[in-house]
Amino acid sequence: MTTVEQIGLVGEGVDRVDGPLKVTGAADYPNDFSYPDLAHAALVRSTVAAGRITRLDISAAQTSPGVLAVITHRNAPVLGRAPDTFLSAPPTPLQDDRIHYHGQYVAMVVAGTAEEATAAARLIEADYEKTEPILDIHDPRAELITDPWGLDASRGDAEAALASAEVRFEATYTTAGNANSPMGLFTTVAAWDGDALTVHDSTQWPGSLRTALARVFAVPESGVRVLAPFVGGGFGAGLRTWPHVILAALAARTVGRPVKLVLTRPEMFTGIGHRTETVQRLRIGATRDGRLVALDHESTTTLQMEGNNLEPCATVSESAYACPNVSTRDRQVRLNITWCNSMRAPGDAQGNFALESAMDELSYTLGIDPIELRLRNYADVHPQLGLPWSSNALRECYEVGADLFGWSRRRPEPGSMRDGDWLIGYGMAGVSFFWYQAPCTASATLRKDGTALVRSAVTDIGTGTWTVMTQLSAELLGLDLERVTFELGDSDLPPGAQAGGSGLTAGLGNAVHAACRNLVQAFLDTVRDDPTSPLAGCALDEVGVDGGRIHRTGSPERGESYTDILAAHGLAELTADGASTPNDPQELGLAPAGPFGARFVEVRVDPELGLLRLARVVSAIDAGRILNEKTATSQIIGGTVGGIGMAMFEEIVTDPGSGRITNATFGDYLIPVNADVPDMQVVFVGRPDRFNPIGVKGVGEIGLVGIGAAIANAVHHATGRRIRSLPITIDRLL
Repeated sequence: MTTVEQIGLVGEGVDRVDGPLKVTGAADYPNDFSYPDLAHAALVRSTVAAGRITRLDISAAQTSPGVLAVITHRNAPVLGRAPDTFLSAPPTPLQDDRIHYHGQYVAMVVAGTAEEATAAARLIEADYEKTEPILDIHDPRAELITDPWGLDASRGDAEAALASAEVRFEATYTTAGNANSPMGLFTTVAAWDGDALTVHDSTQWPGSLRTALARVFAVPESGVRVLAPFVGGGFGAGLRTWPHVILAALAARTVGRPVKLVLTRPEMFTGIGHRTETVQRLRIGATRDGRLVALDHESTTTLQMEGNNLEPCATVSESAYACPNVSTRDRQVRLNITWCNSMRAPGDAQGNFALESAMDELSYTLGIDPIELRLRNYADVHPQLGLPWSSNALRECYEVGADLFGWSRRRPEPGSMRDGDWLIGYGMAGVSFFWYQAPCTASATLRKDGTALVRSAVTDIGTGTWTVMTQLSAELLGLDLERVTFELGDSDLPPGAQAGGSGLTAGLGNAVHAACRNLVQAFLDTVRDDPTSPLAGCALDEVGVDGGRIHRTGSPERGESYTDILAAHGLAELTADGASTPNDPQELGLAPAGPFGARFVEVRVDPELGLLRLARVVSAIDAGRILNEKTATSQIIGGTVGGIGMAMFEEIVTDPGSGRITNATFGDYLIPVNADVPDMQVVFVGRPDRFNPIGVKGVGEIGLVGIGAAIANAVHHATGRRIRSLPITIDRLL
């Protein structure tokens, strides 16, 4: 069978297999689905951030044209709660009168049309017994949670090493909350048939949503089907079971008709989570020649009043550099804010900004080139585990990226490079993203017409999963690409992992790898005792696949086609299953490595007007084996645009009195547009990773990491002004 080394590093940059459906409008997103007699739901949200509901007047809404039902906490049935996992689901809605954040759902109207439901929802009146909300990360009243996930780490004695260090540096960095509001409005279409529930939803994890809905409505999980072949943008927002999904299913059960619920844009800002706000304190000790001797990183992030959210930021400093004395600590404070949720590169995006800004500041303190400082502290082995990396081409990322960017043209003194009235700045950052791989299963079927069907209950949020898994399946089975169909987006398929954490390609890819190998083995088992077959008695490691045939290694003429084997044995098809679970680092003697990279940016600053323009970005990325260079490059570019937003534009603004998000529209919440996105170059370096059979590492998250720090570092180089808070806006530059 084909090995990782034989497959090579860079996959062919083929077009997306789902591209024709999308560009012709034939791709069905959740909002495109309909049923006969479809009803529509509209939501009513609280106008206070903390307190209790004292009055809900629904009389006018109940008599409004087309209204089928008005559901509140007073008439809603008692429902269960979704399982509490590391991606904790919000509390089941409309179960009591408590209010925890501004915009919380307090009622739902179901009507014959969306317009009727919306009009009736506006007629509902609510009064509240308000309490003083806790809204500020620095508020001493906020509950403080230390080491919430047991991930705090230390080695050596950071305090003692800091006290005796030749050079000491300390600074505090902050990042704003970012709205996880993709372009596609999240939609749920729910239909009941007895106790069987079918849901079309904007989810990144069909299997988890199925489990949650079964638990909430106390029905068999086998009777719940979640469909999500196309999502319309996720970035982490689709990883949880949100209240509006439960409400859509509740509405459908209440009125006995299928129901569609589409969030409005303001509801997207309060209903599907956001990136946490952070305050991070960095202390670094070093020798005068730039060797790190101590690193202390403490991060405080925001958290909603109920439930949990995994977003460790300080952990990036645990393994980023070869430093003998390290302490990393993460803390959370509970506030009356909307749900905190994974957003592209969660934790690492914020933590990297603080760490790589601090490293840049240290380089100026020491008078050492920023790249040289990082190279002097490059970790040849995993600093915490002491094990060799499964792969790590970070050094090559620095070297290749610097050469492609032209870093040697940089003058080291801040403010020394100009183009007319514009100040020019070069900045860079080293980046990494944590290793993650979720368990996953897949099945592979080869039919008598020579085509293959490979299936798993995952979804493709636009990252290219559909395409790369089709490519991988075709390669592992020795088939042309057009002979393979990959099926996903349906919870009835073999259980799949979530599209998140940059772990799907490895988790699903390894399951597909196992399924395809097992399928070839099934064919070998079929002919094992067949004296007429040239493959009789062959073991799996003695054969290769190509052109729809299995053949003996080194003897391509001694083989047999899949179709001939099936025909000879009177079979219509053969199917095999495959599963993947993460390997144990200690058993392999390797430290699992996520992707690495180096980001280089050039900025232009008008010091009189406070204008900041991004001129170009170069990204050198180590992501192991690249299955499709075209889609992987697109992922890095897309992530970079998200990083530009985090660095220069995006900030959730909350009214300090009411807790209302004041910029909950795309007219007020600034995001990068075409004119803000510069020329970009992406290059992949490194080798296939040794920690999984197909040698891949994810690219979905790493594209965002490091952009904030690189831009801030470039701004300092251009102006001499050190900005330690994101986003970098005009007022901070003037």
